[in-house]
Amino acid sequence: MAYVRKITSVLLGLGALLLIPLVFEGATRSQGDFKDQPERHLGGLRQLTFGGQNAEAYFSFDGRRIIFQSTRESFECDQIFSMDTDGGDLKLLSTGKGRTTCGFFFPDGKRFVYASTHLAGEACPPRPDPRLGYVWPVHPEYEIFSASLDGGGLKRLTDHWGYDAEATIAPDGKIVFTSMRRGDLDIYLMDPEGKNVRQLTSQKGYDGGPFFSWDGQNIVYRAFHPETPEEFKEYNRLLSQNLVKPDRAEIFVMAGDGSHRRQVTRNGAANWAPFMHPNNRQIIFSSNLHDPARRSFSLYLINVDGTGLERVTYGARFDSFPMFSRDGRKLIFASTRNGKEAREFNIFLTDWVP
Repeated sequence: MAYVRKITSVLLGLGALLLIPLVFEGATRSQGDFKDQPERHLGGLRQLTFGGQNAEAYFSFDGRRIIFQSTRESFECDQIFSMDTDGGDLKLLSTGKGRTTCGFFFPDGKRFVYASTHLAGEACPPRPDPRLGYVWPVHPEYEIFSASLDGGGLKRLTDHWGYDAEATIAPDGKIVFTSMRRGDLDIYLMDPEGKNVRQLTSQKGYDGGPFFSWDGQNIVYRAFHPETPEEFKEYNRLLSQNLVKPDRAEIFVMAGDGSHRRQVTRNGAANWAPFMHPNNRQIIFSSNLHDPARRSFSLYLINVDGTGLERVTYGARFDSFPMFSRDGRKLIFASTRNGKEAREFNIFLTDWVP
């Protein structure tokens, strides 16, 4: 844990990366503003990292390890790490080169998958021009890799110019991911070795952040689909520069083969990072729908049919990237709570109280 406390404050990769300006630019509420609000679903909250920026923390299938992305000394941008569920036994899993994002364990616990830009160069890819406003880069240098947990056996799974990232894994080992290989940001499915690639979404817009349900039957994801001529024009203009504007997104669910797609939220906010409860009836996600200025994010729970919306967290300016353990008893997420610096994100683990 001493090493964890030395994390420096550097930008994360896509996923946590560009929620940061939206959260902190003009956000003035302190943690004290939330102290009287209920967080009745959270029991025994425990902080696992201390300082810097840590996000996208996901359980192994046996619930014993956590994989996450973080920046820390010696690295200029985020890399993939693993640790025990008590925050100990910290290990670097990625190469330490380029920018990485979206690490996820294979079901056997022996390998993991992630996206990296290291083949395009050891340096971090450039940030977007600030004159473009609040936008996310979808770096075309990202490719998806798998490797063993000791850092060896690195294998390239995708080989297309254009964004390939946001990979997660089903209980049977199939990989779901986001790609721009056909000119738009859509969700794809492939075998554990990168073979038999199938496109699951095709509607114009950004379909991404997919996660399988723990039983492998469904995929939950986020999407922004332009609706007006102006929105189509702006989306196409930004995408031609490998950029997207994430100020609005809704939560969707589909079957594991891409069929039976249905929209869950319809609130016009930025709804992100959805994950399905093991009961297959509820989805937890991050949203700024409570904030008229759209600058703070909390966790919400909703039924898969779009009913029963409930706010879960109140304790920070930013709570996101939630994931339930396979038995539904634990919840892990990233948060600004207890932060000592502006832009500090840490990983929290809690018992889930139904």
